[in-house]
Amino acid sequence: MNQQNKTFEESMTRLEQIVRAMEQGNVPLEESLKLFQEGTELVRSCGKLLDDAQLQIQKVMTAADGSPVMEDFQDE
Repeated sequence: MNQQNKTFEESMTRLEQIVRAMEQGNVPLEESLKLFQEGTELVRSCGKLLDDAQLQIQKVMTAADGSPVMEDFQDE
């Protein structure tokens, strides 16, 4: 699956798998480099997804006249 088509959760799960594999220290160098590159792409992809989510939240929290709407966050 293409990194850009993965959900945030799928990307984070794969990133955790990569970190665990590399922490074990038994991955050959060439494979480590591939995993590192994949992990870097996943981090970049997750960052973009988070930035996009933040922009959506900011849009939702803007009144019709463009003024900011401040609401207390309520954790359920």
